Amino acid sequence: MMTNPTGRLTQGQFSFLPDLSDEEIRQQIEYGLGKGYAWSVEYTDDPHPRNTYWEMFGMPMFDLRDAAGVMQELDGCRKTFPSHYIRLLAFDSTRGVESIAMSFIVNRPQVEPGFGLIRQEWHNRTIRYTVYPYAAVEPEGERY
Repeated sequence: MMTNPTGRLTQGQFSFLPDLSDEEIRQQIEYGLGKGYAWSVEYTDDPHPRNTYWEMFGMPMFDLRDAAGVMQELDGCRKTFPSHYIRLLAFDSTRGVESIAMSFIVNRPQVEPGFGLIRQEWHNRTIRYTVYPYAAVEPEGERY
């Protein structure tokens, strides 16, 4: 069984590792560009595991061949949303569709409040569980 002793959000690749440095992020971008992937930057203040639709920052970079361009877009997102979750996505179009090949978080809020679990007894003693982020108690835009 996998545990998360740090209480950090674990979505995407490298989520159990310490935060990547900008140089390590650049190396991952170069790896993806070498495979022909297109990059995109997304952000959110609601990191619920079922919230797969994060806000897109700028347009996807389908024609970009240099990691510096992706890093510049990432820096712009970090300056605009310094206390949000920010992730990079790499899209692979080799099969004729844009499918996500890589995804990892590159920016986190200073404090990650975590998630709560609500247990409910339902019909015929069925037990239902609901996960909710503690951050979602605050209104959107004021969570971090």
